[in-house]
Amino acid sequence: MLDLTTVIPFMRYRMHCVVLSAVLVVASIIAIAVNGFNFALDFTGGTQVQMQYEAAPDLEQIRQTLDAAGFPDHEVVALGTDTNIQIRIQNTGGGEETEQLSGETAASVVEVLTQAANGRVTFGGSAFIGAQVGDELREQGLLGTLVAAVLLMLFIAMRFQFKFSVGSVLSLIHNGIITLGFIAVARIDFDQNVLASILAVIGYSLNDTVVVSDRVRENFRSLRGVEPERIIDIALSQTLVRTMITVITTLLVLFALLIFGGQVLYGFSIVLIVGVIVGTYASIYIATSTLMFLNLSKEDMMPPVKAKEELDALP
Repeated sequence: MLDLTTVIPFMRYRMHCVVLSAVLVVASIIAIAVNGFNFALDFTGGTQVQMQYEAAPDLEQIRQTLDAAGFPDHEVVALGTDTNIQIRIQNTGGGEETEQLSGETAASVVEVLTQAANGRVTFGGSAFIGAQVGDELREQGLLGTLVAAVLLMLFIAMRFQFKFSVGSVLSLIHNGIITLGFIAVARIDFDQNVLASILAVIGYSLNDTVVVSDRVRENFRSLRGVEPERIIDIALSQTLVRTMITVITTLLVLFALLIFGGQVLYGFSIVLIVGVIVGTYASIYIATSTLMFLNLSKEDMMPPVKAKEELDALP
């Protein structure tokens, strides 16, 4: 049981954190508007080529070769084995690419890589990926995020109280905007892995917010004669150890993915690292500060009083 005399005064600094969050959100929106997103082949469409080498090639050397040949927007990854390489070339010029142009792009890529490998490579096939797939991914990703936010608000409202749901959704929006702003500033390739990491950040933030909200509710019901600000400080202090253990273990895994996962998992892991840090901060200061601004009181936590007729009808 936490010694209530050693409670950390989190809420004392809530206004400082609100100002910091507002600055970060505005800066993120500006970054998104100015830089936009560096959409990968999953969203823009383009050409996919597979090459089978006799020995494991240097992927960085392949990337440099493609850059020098006039293919700057590309992804090069090992597929299954070290000798089976997949190259994905984005549409040149950003317009709609036809299958014929895709075939010409594939032929050029094969020629360039065959010459660079002195013939010790064979063509493993190519495919045309239309931008229609990217349009569907964007629409479904946005729709999925909106649905998740609505369901989250309903769940928190039913599980706790409506004021908790407002704080949770604001925290979710805060995390999403700042994470997207980081993607825009860092110019990370926005592919399906990055989209998955954003949705994972939403889930992580929700879990942390629910834990804190549950402790806040229980303290409002059990502690007598204590100011709401101190009740929230007590709740955050009680969950701090659990929060830190969760954050540290999660970050250890994500840094391992970042270091050893290669190019394929780079965007996924770095976005999740930023999202976990921002989400942890938001569960401590955004969700709970919203409760303070909405004047959460002990009366909000009390179950509704049944009418006298209802009580008389009980057996």
